[in-house]
Amino acid sequence: MPLRPIDNALPTTSPQQRPKKQPKISLPIKNQPCLSENDQNQAPLPSSGDATIDYISSDNLAPISDPEHKIKSLVEELESKNWTKVCESLNDVRRFALFHSSLLFPILEKVVLVVAKTMKNPRSALCKTSIMAASDVFNAFGDKLLDLSTSDAFDGMLLQLLLKASQDKRFVCEEADKALGSMVVSMTPLPLFQKLREYVSHANLRVRAKAAISLSKCVSKMEERLGEMDESWLAELIRVAADLLNDRLPEARDAARSIATSMFEALTKDKEQKLEAWQSFCQSKLTPIHAISMVKIVST
Repeated sequence: MPLRPIDNALPTTSPQQRPKKQPKISLPIKNQPCLSENDQNQAPLPSSGDATIDYISSDNLAPISDPEHKIKSLVEELESKNWTKVCESLNDVRRFALFHSSLLFPILEKVVLVVAKTMKNPRSALCKTSIMAASDVFNAFGDKLLDLSTSDAFDGMLLQLLLKASQDKRFVCEEADKALGSMVVSMTPLPLFQKLREYVSHANLRVRAKAAISLSKCVSKMEERLGEMDESWLAELIRVAADLLNDRLPEARDAARSIATSMFEALTKDKEQKLEAWQSFCQSKLTPIHAISMVKIVST
């Protein structure tokens, strides 16, 4: 039986008509980036734009030559679309904070809001410079940041610092830790405690740990005055420590032990039976199981 032609068969072509395959081109190995698993913890290599940005320490900053004129355009320059201009303006904020704080204070709320917003920027130069600016603002203004006019702006900056301190990028985390340390040193412990209090129960466990560390530093700073504090405040503080003692991160648990130790030293300073006095205090403020945990901290 003769074979029937297949209509959809591929047409035959001669070797001369077939398209030639293009040769594959591979880049030399030396031109291909090589990333290690720890590169995420290193500061990114500067691009051509980043290379012009210098991270200037506070000690190397100089006063502004014409601060009265410069202050008029500071906020506008901070909100520029040109990121290098924003970096320069953030360094101007630092210079104002260090040398011309009286000129910066009237617009402090706006400046703090912009600084906090800039911390969210994914560009490393902007993020780090804004955190450095926060440190200098803390050192210059301290408790003034807790005034009603700037309190909300401070809350936003505090949250961003806790988030940045919780990141995996080491160069960002370390700078944020420095800023949080400057905050604790420059502010009165009790009002700052109230600000940090809500973050020790934050959903993000790293934020909780960073807040707990700052909180424990506040308590250590006011250890000599703890015995004079209101009873209700001491009760709140020991409950915070008891909750943190069961946290998942060791940093939070270490902070809880530090808080408990500071409280023990302060509240039993003039007591003959120190352990008994501490046990009585814990039992009056905590559940039995939490009280036992607090007693164990100072008895081991």
